[in-house]
Amino acid sequence: MPDFAFVIAGFAVGLIVGLTGVVGGSLMTPVLIFFFGVKPHLAIGTDLLFAGFTKLGGTLSLARQRLVPWRVVGLLCAGSIPAALAGLAVLHRLGPDSARAQHLMTFTLGVALLLTAAATFYKVLAVVGALVSSPSGGGGAPGVSVLRRGSPPLPLPRIVAADIAYAVPLTLVAGLGHASLGSVDWALLAQLLAGSLPGIWLGARLVARTPERVIRSLLSVLLAWAGAKLVLV
Repeated sequence: MPDFAFVIAGFAVGLIVGLTGVVGGSLMTPVLIFFFGVKPHLAIGTDLLFAGFTKLGGTLSLARQRLVPWRVVGLLCAGSIPAALAGLAVLHRLGPDSARAQHLMTFTLGVALLLTAAATFYKVLAVVGALVSSPSGGGGAPGVSVLRRGSPPLPLPRIVAADIAYAVPLTLVAGLGHASLGSVDWALLAQLLAGSLPGIWLGARLVARTPERVIRSLLSVLLAWAGAKLVLV
């Protein structure tokens, strides 16, 4: 694949992240594995930092629009960051490039995405915690579904903003942990970011003007596809 293909993939995922709040790892990891042939531990490690920098750009845009509920962001980080650190400890013990660790990462992320797809489609509660944020993807996708069921429920643009903002410290912590294990391809990361940063900026500008039904339908289909592919690896 030419390098420009990674830039296009980054732009597409960044646009989806801006519109839906889904963390980059939820979609970029299976794209890297199945379309580009990247090894799972490198795909996940690289994608965590990709998600962190991509969502940082989106957070700045959403903050300027006063859409980020910072109290909610703080509460989400308080639970998800310790879970991510626990997951990194497990990977360090197993070795990130071991067959057992790679199966654990892909299977866990796949199951989480399938649950989130169902929760998004049926508007029911999904689980956020160690299942998503520890070994693989950074926790963003189920966060959207949980925030939809909050009391009082937040409007969709503020849910997306909260999910994007809280994933920044979470994915950066997890991504740097993977980098310490040698699970980051820095050249690939640069190419993905070249596309994702303008993509998420555009998505963040469009989120308030996009019909919720369109976003939810797109999200559920994409997550179901990605989850099924990862579970069946």
